[in-house]
Amino acid sequence: MMMHAAVGLWVLSAVIYVGSVALVNEANEFSFRLYRQFAAHADSKGENIVFCPICVSTALAALSVGAQGETHRQLFSGLGFNSSLLTQTDMDQAFQTFLQRANNPSQEDASNGTAVFVDNRFKLKLEFLQTLKQSYFTDVFNVDFTNATESADTINKYVEGKTNGKIDQLVENLDPNTVMYLISYIYYKGKWATQFDPELTEEDYFNVDENTKVKVLMMNLEDSFYTYRDNVLNATVLQLPFTSSYSMLLMLPDVMETLENAIGPHRVTKWLQWMKPRRLDVYIPKFSIKTSYNLNNVLSKMGMTDMFGERANLRGISEEQGLAVSKVVHQATLDVDEAGATAAVATGMDIELLGFVAPTPVLMFSRPFMVIIIERNMEEILFLGKIINPTI
Repeated sequence: MMMHAAVGLWVLSAVIYVGSVALVNEANEFSFRLYRQFAAHADSKGENIVFCPICVSTALAALSVGAQGETHRQLFSGLGFNSSLLTQTDMDQAFQTFLQRANNPSQEDASNGTAVFVDNRFKLKLEFLQTLKQSYFTDVFNVDFTNATESADTINKYVEGKTNGKIDQLVENLDPNTVMYLISYIYYKGKWATQFDPELTEEDYFNVDENTKVKVLMMNLEDSFYTYRDNVLNATVLQLPFTSSYSMLLMLPDVMETLENAIGPHRVTKWLQWMKPRRLDVYIPKFSIKTSYNLNNVLSKMGMTDMFGERANLRGISEEQGLAVSKVVHQATLDVDEAGATAAVATGMDIELLGFVAPTPVLMFSRPFMVIIIERNMEEILFLGKIINPTI
């Protein structure tokens, strides 16, 4: 089964893999705090949530290279780190390690990186540029931002190429005062370790809420799965591994709000540690979801306010005065479908006297569920979301 977990690009975006497990947990805490900000808005509109926290953090960390004073402190604090315990150099080295590992050829079809587009008339500080290139593997391009249409097209074409066409319109309107555009991107395409048979996919109903049902194409696979029943949250957790070191976790709660309010990195760690193999007949809807967010208000509510206004201190980027972030945008796509190959099946008939055989338990994701794409070894969260309606 092919699963395309596309990809986030932002003016500012990302999360962090830092060397120690403790710092990974703090980075994942940022993921869930950001999720709850999205959920507070999406729930009122019945919208799906799909975003890439690690991409949001990467861009924020890259920005922090050029931030100073209170602006720098807010960025560190907003990401969940204590600037008195963690230096900027520590942060930069951590991202260098993460980006090197994320771009490892063993991780199937994956790419991760950053880019800055700089106005021809704007001069970046050499130290800022060197750090971005060394630690964040940043591509640097000079553009003429006075030509807004051409500059936007240049950025969009770059993003489209890096995400295999998944994100093709990141930039719609450029602020006329733009002098630099910072991007973080991730593309991941994984294959299920055990593929779904397309012949078993059938139309069925998905219960959006008590009053709304929609028709979906429901994939089916009977196999041994690692699963866990969280009796505290009244939620069932299913792990679907990819052929790489990543897995998708699907969480089906009795009450979504209970799960959303309590989920965090320590609980995810518990699930992974306590999962046991069990034979199940699993049904999962196919879906292709694209989301777009303006993160200005979200990040401000998380304490990162100064970078957006006159109080911004970005003097590590350039000698120019009055630099501030005008807009933070985030786009992500997540596609889940079956394998392109056709599985071969043989049927034999063995006549014997059988005892009673209990039917295989059915686990059907036919109502709203949460989804996480996670790297199993370091437990870093690549994608996080909630599927309310697979058809929108």
